[in-house]
Amino acid sequence: MDEDVARTCAAYLEMADRRAPGLVEGLYLQGSIALADYCPGVSDIDFVAVTSRTPDPDIIRAIHRDLRRCRPRRPYVDGLYTRWTDLSRDPTECPAGPSVHEWRVEPASRFERHLVTWHVLAQGGVAIRGAAVGEIGIFTDWPALAVATECNLRDYWTPWRDRKARGLLGLTPWAVSWGVLGAARLRHTLAAGRVTSKTEAAAYALDTYCDRWHRLIQEALRIRVGGPRLYRDPWRRRADLLGFLSDALAR
Repeated sequence: MDEDVARTCAAYLEMADRRAPGLVEGLYLQGSIALADYCPGVSDIDFVAVTSRTPDPDIIRAIHRDLRRCRPRRPYVDGLYTRWTDLSRDPTECPAGPSVHEWRVEPASRFERHLVTWHVLAQGGVAIRGAAVGEIGIFTDWPALAVATECNLRDYWTPWRDRKARGLLGLTPWAVSWGVLGAARLRHTLAAGRVTSKTEAAAYALDTYCDRWHRLIQEALRIRVGGPRLYRDPWRRRADLLGFLSDALAR
């Protein structure tokens, strides 16, 4: 595990135990860390904290305020608070609860309470505190996740592409990386039968889509991990982004 991630987790647990002794019984890392795709300085630290009781939102705010003071820059420490019993059932049936996103605490949120999180935890979640993920009995349902992934491509990514065709937002590096790797990741997840990472998705896209899009795919990965830019003209890059998305969304 990355040393900074380990230090951050240790600091979090120390602050949680000091603010609310006995509250956090389990701490698990999901997201890019669980998918072996963590990029220091780029990826966030995504967590699931399992609590012994319903946490006081003010206590959660205090914990993350303390954590932010000791590490004011990225990565963000994003995640949710839940109970052991919730991990063993369909997350759509679980109650909303506290979550943290970019240091903002929401007392009753659906943030990350979905099948993708549960599947990523089951696939490769990293136990910082608590039993190994294989011993928890995490709920998974691949057919339901596949249907949700198809709906995401239709209901989120198609309107997203249409919005980026207007205005200037589609010209940003962020839009290129988010759009190419996000849509490709969903297509790869459906093809692989498991939740896959952004880096895996880039390799899949290079193998799957026509040569016309290869420079764009490599540019999206370059934006995420660094390296010399592959486009001089952002308008040409946006045109390729829209074309790639139309191709990926049609399949």
